[in-house]
Amino acid sequence: MTQLESFSSVFALALRGAPCHVVGLHATPARLPVGDWVRGADAADHAILAQCDGATIDIGCGPGRLAAALADLGHVVLGIDVVQEAVEQTLARGVSALQRDVFDPIPGEGRWGTALLADGNVGIGGDPLRLIGRARQLLDPRGRIVVELAPPGVPTTTSWATLECGDARSRPFRWSVVGVDGIASLATEAGMSVHSLGSRADRWFGVLQEAL
Repeated sequence: MTQLESFSSVFALALRGAPCHVVGLHATPARLPVGDWVRGADAADHAILAQCDGATIDIGCGPGRLAAALADLGHVVLGIDVVQEAVEQTLARGVSALQRDVFDPIPGEGRWGTALLADGNVGIGGDPLRLIGRARQLLDPRGRIVVELAPPGVPTTTSWATLECGDARSRPFRWSVVGVDGIASLATEAGMSVHSLGSRADRWFGVLQEAL
């Protein structure tokens, strides 16, 4: 019987180049698109990053491609991730990063201009309402959450998932998928509103701000 490992240890293998699949979010195992995360930022990434305003905290920064691109654009930026390998790869790009759970104390709470939830990271923890509410706490009252979303027609769902990299398999973790159609109701419940929605190269994103 395969011994289950932590999410962090299996995700670290993926970041180091081991082929990895996520099981449980789709009808069949799906390749974890690590290659998309370790490259430089592309045009679709920059369309999302253009929505960021001021000092930005990149929640679930992974190997740091977006944090690095934000820094290149002149933003003050901090990446946070629960996986130490991700933090080390972000630091190697010359960007500030901390190994930190978003629900733990974060430097600059209440003063960030933007909280970035890209690459599906609105799904972290399997409770998007709680996550959006927590991101709101990190912001200056005039700040915004920039969130990447699933395309129209994709319902909001929460599932148990695992990562599989060769013989290594993670313990199950909760993850959510939030689509364009479901973000307005979540924002309202969190005391925010959808300021704008956009798309580039089949990637969708929204900007959430304090409800008036």
